Amino acid sequence: MELGIGMFGDLAVDQATGKYRDAGVKIREILDQVKLMDEVGIDVFAMGEHHRPDYAVSSPEMVLAAAASITKNIKLASGVTVLSSSEPVKVYEDFSTLDLISDGRAEIFVGRGSFIESFPLYGYSLNDYEELFDEKLELLLKINSEENVTWSGKLRAPMQNQTVYPRAKNNGKLSIWRAVGGTPQSVLSAAKLGMPLVVAIIGGMPAQFKNLVEFYKQEYQKAGHDVSKMQIAIHSHTFVSDDKAVVDGYFNNYKSQMDRIGATRGWAPYTKMQYDGGRAREGALFIGNPEEVAGKIAYMKEIFGITRFIGHMDVGDPAHDIMMKSIELFGEKVKPAIQDL
Repeated sequence: MELGIGMFGDLAVDQATGKYRDAGVKIREILDQVKLMDEVGIDVFAMGEHHRPDYAVSSPEMVLAAAASITKNIKLASGVTVLSSSEPVKVYEDFSTLDLISDGRAEIFVGRGSFIESFPLYGYSLNDYEELFDEKLELLLKINSEENVTWSGKLRAPMQNQTVYPRAKNNGKLSIWRAVGGTPQSVLSAAKLGMPLVVAIIGGMPAQFKNLVEFYKQEYQKAGHDVSKMQIAIHSHTFVSDDKAVVDGYFNNYKSQMDRIGATRGWAPYTKMQYDGGRAREGALFIGNPEEVAGKIAYMKEIFGITRFIGHMDVGDPAHDIMMKSIELFGEKVKPAIQDL
């Protein structure tokens, strides 16, 4: 089972100025952190895309390209590419270039995303939310699998016998995963297309998603795809420390980000009871010491039969030194505990 780390580039508010922390500093810290991930044997790094003042990264491709130049083995993925408001040709061009820079380590996680700021920013209508994604996914997969592309849709100009350059390694084919938040329709689409699946589980109890994952497996097999090539990942909020005071203190980081997002979505303020409940064995927070986190990941393998776990590790913008220690423990303590699963 592969072990990965995901980030969104969260920016904390500077208490002295009342402004968000400097994005340039944050991005340089992320690159230091990815370099360490590579050194401690983490398998995958996934960088998210947001277009808000409280996140540093709007262009994951740029950060991943920078990371490619300072790493050797770690796979570099978007987490996620908001495909509905992206141009499929440019997405393929960016990631095929990343693939060549990194010698075949690029991956794309495509999804609708949980934020909608990119739609008005790039001039798209939310009325086309579903159709945009479906049409653009169809085109991206066609570009990925065919050298000469002929395609037509409703919301984008057609392509007639055109080739998108440069071509990625592996005969031009990138690894493209479908990232979902729990919608059966999205899971069914991924299964029918034979796409690897990433399920974001950030609240409640992961066991509640068991039927959804089983649905994917059944439909994947029903569609005639090779079961031996099936890949399923879980992406959940994660933080590792062998210092109980650090784990308890991380609640403040986590609460600050949850409340900031929740204020725009009508959520009640995040509580310590929710935090502690999420950290329990049945909860969706993989936050604790290495043994606790490894045990919960093993539990996910038991429930779902996952082939990859991605710990989303920068919620609330923890201090750089604390993040580095969390990454170190994740690679040196958690990974050895689960590598034979």
